Amino acid sequence: MSLVAASLAACGSDDARIVPAEKSLATVTLTPEAGHEKAPLSTEVGITVEGGEITEIVMRDEGGGDVAGRLRDDASSWVPDKPLKPAMTYTVNVTAVDERRIPNKVETSFTTMAAPKKTVEPRIWNEAGYAYGQAMPVMLDFPEDYEVPEKYRDDVERRLFVTTEPAQAGSWHWFNGRHLEYRAEEFWVPGTTIDVHAALKGVPLGRGEYGAKDMKRTISIDKTERVIEVSNKDKEMVAKKNGEVVKKMPISLGKSSTPSYSGTMTIMEQLQSTVFDTTAQCGGRVMGDNCYRTPVDWAMRLTWSGQFIHSAPWSVGDQGHRNVSHGCVNASAESAKWVFNFSRVGDPVVITGTEEDLPYGDGYASYDLDWDEFRQGSYLPDTAKQADADTDTDTPDTED
Repeated sequence: MSLVAASLAACGSDDARIVPAEKSLATVTLTPEAGHEKAPLSTEVGITVEGGEITEIVMRDEGGGDVAGRLRDDASSWVPDKPLKPAMTYTVNVTAVDERRIPNKVETSFTTMAAPKKTVEPRIWNEAGYAYGQAMPVMLDFPEDYEVPEKYRDDVERRLFVTTEPAQAGSWHWFNGRHLEYRAEEFWVPGTTIDVHAALKGVPLGRGEYGAKDMKRTISIDKTERVIEVSNKDKEMVAKKNGEVVKKMPISLGKSSTPSYSGTMTIMEQLQSTVFDTTAQCGGRVMGDNCYRTPVDWAMRLTWSGQFIHSAPWSVGDQGHRNVSHGCVNASAESAKWVFNFSRVGDPVVITGTEEDLPYGDGYASYDLDWDEFRQGSYLPDTAKQADADTDTDTPDTED
């Protein structure tokens, strides 16, 4: 009773003053605006804060369940870890404090669109569980009969999150509307782990089409540094391991009518035995110098157009002296087998001194471009070239 009485007396006292709470000087603006409907399933919460800093972000679905996510590195938006559910209302509360630590709490709510009827399914080329060579880019493809319209490519790219251990600056490059690659400024540091989160489910692609799924992939780079150098001047192939020369081998390159390409290439695949068949252009017949069907061993693809390193016992007498191939790097059976066993998919192959340069995009050609050229193939501003960190890398190689 005495406590109640004391309280009542205080309320009636002439000396009592009600001190209003100080208003925070931090202002917060959120998007989507409250009441927004038909938001994409890839919606991020845009956040603009002036005069303060964010201390808390809470997002819940209409059932009260928390939605996990993270703030982008530039604090421009909050990204849910998983695609939002269709036809669901979400509420977001953001708290920011000013320099006096006085908080300002702002709320918005929005409803997502129904499940899209038309979707486009991308894929990550790189496989988990294989340690690639240091020149292997991260590669993302859309279907062969589809190209992302240019006006939507920046939105796609912003939803591609890459983190590396150890950390290395990187960028995406669109070789065309359906194929893009990510690489570091230099070759990957040996032993690098690359975590990729392609958060593309529900991303608008124009014409009423949307990304079909989210994908996560953990990609490994081998701990050993290997480089194959091929010199047309010396007619020689040199294998280096961790910067040291381990083997030199005579080779023959493409003759003047079918020259090998010069450039920095990447071993795309390894085939212990295969058949080179160019007879389709000759009505299926073996005829003339350029229409042949030849079995080859220890083949390592360098370009989409068909240049390989491979065993060529028929040109051993020319190897080290003159060029006689149709563009491939010819080596003896012994040398080709040795290089095949020494190398891995993703290892760089640097060819110099031939009559023609590697055409743009012929192969895993990211490292044939200098860093400035490569960055120009991104649709994001320079400040966004370093991809944001992913939030959930403990469940690699998954799809939603």
